[in-house]
Amino acid sequence: MRLSGRTAVVTGAARGIGAAEAIRMAQEGANVAVLDLSAEACQETVEAVEAAGAEAIAIACDVSSAQQVEKAFEEIHNRFGRVDILVNNAGLLRDNLSFKMSEDDWDKVLDVHLKGSFLCSKAAQKYMVEQEYGKIVMTSSIVALGNKGQANYSAAKAGLQALARTLALEVGRFNINVNAVAPGWIETEMTKEAAERVGMTMEDMKERFAKNIPLKRFGRVEDIANVVAFLVSDEASYISGETIYVSGGPSSSVI
Repeated sequence: MRLSGRTAVVTGAARGIGAAEAIRMAQEGANVAVLDLSAEACQETVEAVEAAGAEAIAIACDVSSAQQVEKAFEEIHNRFGRVDILVNNAGLLRDNLSFKMSEDDWDKVLDVHLKGSFLCSKAAQKYMVEQEYGKIVMTSSIVALGNKGQANYSAAKAGLQALARTLALEVGRFNINVNAVAPGWIETEMTKEAAERVGMTMEDMKERFAKNIPLKRFGRVEDIANVVAFLVSDEASYISGETIYVSGGPSSSVI
C-alpha cells in the first residue's frame, strides 16, 4: 500500500492504459479521480477502483479546455482535500502522412496530448506546491523518436518529454517529482483501432511488429501501470525529469 492516503488523478482513464493505471493506484491505496470526456464512460473504471478498496470519482473533462480542467481539479480537491498524484494519459490518434495531414488533425493531437498535459499539470501544481508534495507523470511514447504517418503524435510525445524535464527543474524545490513514461507497442483498444484503419487485425499488427521487439511480444497495459505506480511512490523520490521507455527492449530497436 505504497500510496495509502494519497489522491491520484488519471486522465484518459475510461479505458486502456489510463484505466489500468487508475486501478493500480487504487491497489496501492490511493483514492482516484477518473477523468475522461464523459463521466459515464468512466463508470467501469470507477467500479474497479472501488472493488480494490479505494474511493473514486468520475469527472467529465476535456483536458484541452483550461476552464474544464480548473473546474475538475477544484472538484477533486473539494472531494478529497488533496491532489498528490497526476498521471497525464489522455490522448487520441489522427494519423496521416504529413503532406496529407490537416491542420485540424495537427491541432487536435497537440491540444489533447501536449496542451492538455500542460493545463492539468498547471492546475495540479497549485495544490502540490501548497502541500510541498507531488508526483506528476507524462505519458510519452516510443513514437517520440519519430514514426512515419504520425508527425503530430510524434511531435506531441517528444514535447511531453521536454515538458517533464522543464517542470522538474521548476518545481523540484517544492518536493514535486515530474517524469515521463514512454510506452512501446501496447495492446489496447486504441492500438486495435489504429490497426483496423490500415486494414489490419490486432493479431496481424502484433505479428508484424513483435518481430522487432527483443522480448517478442506486445506490452500489456499492466506493464505501463506498474512502472507508473513506482514513479509516483516515495520509492522513486530521487527520480525527476527522466523518461523511462517501457518497450520490451532498447527503444532504438523497437520502433
